[in-house]
Amino acid sequence: MKRGHADLPLHYGTVPAWLAQRMSLLGGAIAEAIVMEYGRAALLQRLSDPFWFQSLGCVLGMDWHSSGITTSVMNALKKAINRRSADLGVYVCGGRGKASLRTPAELLDVAMRTGLNGDELVHHSRLSAKVDNTAVQDGFQLYLHSFVVTVDGQWAVIQQGMNPGERMARRYHWLSASLQSFTEEPHTSVCGRNQGLILNLTDKQALPTKAGILELTREKPDRLMREISLILPTRHEVRAEDVNLKRLGAALTLAHETNVADIESLLLLEGVGPRTLQSLTLVSEVIHGTPSRFADPARFSFAHGGKDGHPFPVPTQVYDETIDLLDNAIHRARLGERDKAEALKNLSKVSQEMERRFTPRNFFDEWLERERANSYLYGGKTVKGDAPKPKPRDTQLSLWE
Repeated sequence: MKRGHADLPLHYGTVPAWLAQRMSLLGGAIAEAIVMEYGRAALLQRLSDPFWFQSLGCVLGMDWHSSGITTSVMNALKKAINRRSADLGVYVCGGRGKASLRTPAELLDVAMRTGLNGDELVHHSRLSAKVDNTAVQDGFQLYLHSFVVTVDGQWAVIQQGMNPGERMARRYHWLSASLQSFTEEPHTSVCGRNQGLILNLTDKQALPTKAGILELTREKPDRLMREISLILPTRHEVRAEDVNLKRLGAALTLAHETNVADIESLLLLEGVGPRTLQSLTLVSEVIHGTPSRFADPARFSFAHGGKDGHPFPVPTQVYDETIDLLDNAIHRARLGERDKAEALKNLSKVSQEMERRFTPRNFFDEWLERERANSYLYGGKTVKGDAPKPKPRDTQLSLWE
């Protein structure tokens, strides 16, 4: 099982409608592309990986480091996936606050439509929540519970708790395919700041003190939770140390300094603007990348920025072009025409090939300044409004030494 820790600063407020709509459209397209290419189990596996989940939230334009990614991503996926559940065979139940209380009823409805064992799904949902609220007493109380289930009977749970005193959140990931026991180290991952010694009755070392989850009133062994190594700071800005500059630089070079017409596998993308190609490259990696590629989730915020303006305002025109291109590729693939889908898949492959020979200079701050300066050209928006037009200046940049 993957373990480690991640800081998820509590952020309050709502996602603006202009972003929420786009998040749902792009999130749904990404989910469908994964199911179409790799199957339903692969989508669940990705959702249970906290690094991939955070990367998805970043590529969708949410604040790259905040607890709000969990709520907004699951809301977007629920709306998008449930509209096409009949085709995808995937259903998203539950959510934040009162929506989480509707999880049992929603699961029973899914069971009626699919023939799955509804009582068993409800039991799994309640037990996973009970474990994270009671068996793991780490100072975080659950306020979000999302249950994703497929027609095959496999499921994933993403739930989040908050500690208002610490102004931090902790996200818990479950995957049925990896589950051996609800009461013995069941998580694929637990994301949150290290709280020191906590009561964790799911630790294998706690077995002598319990015969089952109903015996929680017995001895209370202090066990140090094993956590994953994802650390998200409280600061808003994205810095060079938050991303893998070799990977980011290769993606930017592919988009802005490479003639796509010279690369046979990308010919069908000829005519796509450099800025859109930048976003598509990162979206392609979210769909097709291997787990090791998501060690720096902040890198994916360079696809569509963030609603708080970090690393730059959300380029709504680019976002819309990305959605249209991905939707078109999916539509053509359904008809048996996979050329466009293969071209998008090849973007991440070509970018990885460029990494091997890429040696960036210290481009990060200069490139970020140019991205912000050009934001108004792409319909840049933040929660505060439209990105302003800057004063004229030279913003040319080469990533190569």
